[in-house]
Amino acid sequence: MGNLVKYKSIVSDLVKEIATYGSTPFEDVENQIIMDEERGHYLLYNSGWHNNKRNYGCYLHIEVKPDGKVWLQHDGTNLKVATELVKKGIPKEDIVFGFYAPYKRQMLENAFG
Repeated sequence: MGNLVKYKSIVSDLVKEIATYGSTPFEDVENQIIMDEERGHYLLYNSGWHNNKRNYGCYLHIEVKPDGKVWLQHDGTNLKVATELVKKGIPKEDIVFGFYAPYKRQMLENAFG
């Protein structure tokens, strides 16, 4: 259980850090952090309006599963989030690229930059 608590803390801190990197591209659109610590979901969203059009969507979703694996479910950032997770103490073998098909995941060593 130790890794589960540790990984959730690392992911939570990283998501909060990424949220501070900059503003959204439009004045009336804001960044939102959505966290479900109990179930291990950590998301960053944009929400608002620009030119009378709704601007809404998830740009980062990380899930810490009960088995201790950290799943990158969606990464719409220009950051190497997996590399940041490794730098902060999560081993590569505990990170799963959920947005890739299972057969591709085994070929992603270079995704850690």
